[in-house]
Amino acid sequence: MEIVIISLTAFLVAILTFFSGFGLGTILTPVFMIFFPVDLAIALTGVVHFFNNIFKLVLVGRAADRQVVLRFGIPAVLAALLGSWLLLNITNWQPLFTYQLFGKTFQVFPVKFIISVLLILFASIDLIPYFSNLQFGKDKLPVGGALSGFFGGLSGNQGALRSAFLIKAGLSKEAFVATAVVVSTFVDFTRLSVYATRFNSAGLTDNLNLVVFATFSAIIGAYIGNKLLKKVTLKFLQVTVAIMLILISLALGAGFI
Repeated sequence: MEIVIISLTAFLVAILTFFSGFGLGTILTPVFMIFFPVDLAIALTGVVHFFNNIFKLVLVGRAADRQVVLRFGIPAVLAALLGSWLLLNITNWQPLFTYQLFGKTFQVFPVKFIISVLLILFASIDLIPYFSNLQFGKDKLPVGGALSGFFGGLSGNQGALRSAFLIKAGLSKEAFVATAVVVSTFVDFTRLSVYATRFNSAGLTDNLNLVVFATFSAIIGAYIGNKLLKKVTLKFLQVTVAIMLILISLALGAGFI
């Protein structure tokens, strides 16, 4: 049953999140958490996310902005090393607070709460008309890369912060999607290299069938998303990113995901 649920989720989310450059890992991780411990869920999601990125890299990678990739990607990779190391060495995160809703208990952890606040700030800027033409200078890209890479390594949530910076970097829609894919692939490779030190003990090798099915489902979804990319405008992309940032941030801040 978990194979069906996770594979279907990967397929649908891969389509919906192709334009925004984030969301697959953020949404897929809590689905994995239903069936696996937190550290294994993050690792399994990372594998699916990585191979899905490899496929997207083949589809759109040539349109990436090399200068942005270097300025944003190098700090992201270095910070991902630190975040991944912390994940493997901090096993008992204490939640900031716990509450009950509809008979269920939700816990809000510090990392996700911080990400939530940051995302709301970025999304608000995108939706306020005064800031609609605002662009981050190239000097801000290393900061965005470091934040994205660190939280990506620590919690698997890297894409939203990455997109929040790149959407304001003055890129075309094709360059935005491609640049996000290139950076994401580098970060995934980095964090998986760190996670690999625990893969055997965590049980990754016992769930290869699940990973394969989920990966192929995500790849099919990415292929469909790439076909739809030609039909969207940059404005649609910006609004989509802003709305998804708010939805994801609210879900993170409330402890739903």
